Amino acid sequence: MFGDGDNGWLQDLRQTHYPPDRNRVPAHLTLFHHLPPSVETELHGRLAIYASVAPPRARLAGIVDLGEGTAFRVDSEELEDIRDDLAEALRGLLTPQDQSPWRPHVTIQNKVEPREARRLQATLRASFEPRPLAIKGLASWRYLGGPWEPIRTYSFRG
Repeated sequence: MFGDGDNGWLQDLRQTHYPPDRNRVPAHLTLFHHLPPSVETELHGRLAIYASVAPPRARLAGIVDLGEGTAFRVDSEELEDIRDDLAEALRGLLTPQDQSPWRPHVTIQNKVEPREARRLQATLRASFEPRPLAIKGLASWRYLGGPWEPIRTYSFRG
């Protein structure tokens, strides 16, 4: 979850550029795409521990071409540490996609024509400068075959 100063404009960008019929969750930074429901209790405990400290430092570091979409690349060693720790704890339960190297990003556009994506990327690059990204907390969601259901949020302290 993003801090208030960043959350608003990221949500606005996503609302403006993401196809409405596919925009089923708010702007977010995905740590894992799919975890088995059987780990929900363990995940809750681990996310609560991670959130018991100050928020991780992060920054928006660039524009990412997703082919049919656009995202902001995120750099954060502290978020990488959280993800690495979770991946180790859940080893053997991760999908091939979640076993792949993590490339943190915030998607603001997806499933559009490549030409439309390139136009947005050019517009964003014209004024983009790396900047801090406020991380307010962690959240877990459940996929319901189309819609998503929020399970729980974990706000960082400090």
